[in-house]
Amino acid sequence: MNATTARGALLAALACVLVGGSFTANSLLGHYPYAGGQFLRYGLAFLLLVPLAGPGAATRLRMLGAARWLRLALLAAVGMVGFNLAVLAAERTAEPAVPGVFVGCAPVVVAVVAPLLAGRRPQRAVLYGASAVAVGAFAVQGWGRTDGAGIAFSVCALVGEVGFAVLAVPVLRPLGPRLLSTVVCGIAAAESAVAGVLADGTGWLPRPDAVEAGALLWQAVVVTVVGFVCWYMGMQRIGAERATLFSGLIPVAAAGTAPLVGTGSYGAAQAVGSALVFAGVAAGSGALTFGRGRRPAAGARRAPERALEKL
Repeated sequence: MNATTARGALLAALACVLVGGSFTANSLLGHYPYAGGQFLRYGLAFLLLVPLAGPGAATRLRMLGAARWLRLALLAAVGMVGFNLAVLAAERTAEPAVPGVFVGCAPVVVAVVAPLLAGRRPQRAVLYGASAVAVGAFAVQGWGRTDGAGIAFSVCALVGEVGFAVLAVPVLRPLGPRLLSTVVCGIAAAESAVAGVLADGTGWLPRPDAVEAGALLWQAVVVTVVGFVCWYMGMQRIGAERATLFSGLIPVAAAGTAPLVGTGSYGAAQAVGSALVFAGVAAGSGALTFGRGRRPAAGARRAPERALEKL
């Protein structure tokens, strides 16, 4: 694993650990209107990201065509606003582990879809690693009670997680991680405002109390600003399929931090699942070898990595 790949892996890992450790903040917003919370989260993140967008941001935005602007709108709607809404909707009739298990399958889906969209064959090592990550995520979370609606919304959450990575690929190169994060946060805030007015009317944006304000601030600054930029910087260096492997760290981080706040326990199943996730991430990212098949797989990765490194 070269220096660029190692940096990309660390950035993707950090982003996913931040998301996994943020589940406590989510639990503190249970009574706050969903759309209003999303508006405050992404709106604040947008304001914080604007000064970090980099030189020539306005020029790069003007060069985007209508198709790429539509892609950005879909990325915000599907991978951000829609994903969070799907998880909340699934948890109305399903235990939290159910959408977690479906989302844990995202590495497998992305490992197939992303290279096919780029005109490449899926890499065997990444597929093996993604499968181990999915099984490990299932072991960490377990399965819970659900019904048809819970499963349907869990599938929507999986689509959102996949879309967050796959839809970003064509716009990551012209915008770069910081400007991409800035733009999608601004779009997501606008979409959340529209959804809030339509769903909740005049009560869509109440004043948060101290606890809710702290949770929203954490989500905006740490999970969104830091997490999104790290995620797209990592994806820029190692590609969408390998970056998505690290999403398996989300349930691992959530399970590891839950005992600290008294919302869960960490037992043998979580330990075994965590080991599988770590092994899958290491195998799929190239830290482990797959015998004679490793050299061709590594060579096949160089071209897309070089293209992404030109940003």
